[in-house]
Amino acid sequence: MSHQIRTGLEHVNLTVPDAQKTAQNLIDIFGWRIRWQGPALNGGHVVHVGDEDSYVALYTPKEITGAVSINKARALHLNHIGVVVDDLDDVEKRVINKGFRPNNHDNYEPGRRFYFDDDDGLEVEVVSYA
Repeated sequence: MSHQIRTGLEHVNLTVPDAQKTAQNLIDIFGWRIRWQGPALNGGHVVHVGDEDSYVALYTPKEITGAVSINKARALHLNHIGVVVDDLDDVEKRVINKGFRPNNHDNYEPGRRFYFDDDDGLEVEVVSYA
């Protein structure tokens, strides 16, 4: 007889051009904190930013070897990260204050959402079920 297993997503690891800058954007918008940072693979640097339950690991290699590619038709491409918030309107103001443009607003059952791209092309979906 099988039993239900309790699971939760702990983290997602992304390669970004500037881990510190991306982390600061996420801190300013979502009120997160740096959980850990330090040296990483092949002389790179990593910043773990999030809350007590989960985080985004932002990795910057010692040397960037290619341009950012936003190709959602490519297999294993990260399309966006999704963040649940309790006050969508407040977070949208924070996004605008950072100079990013909210887009693709939608009200749907059971919540509301919008998206934004940071200045490096990382797409973030912000959703509220409140």
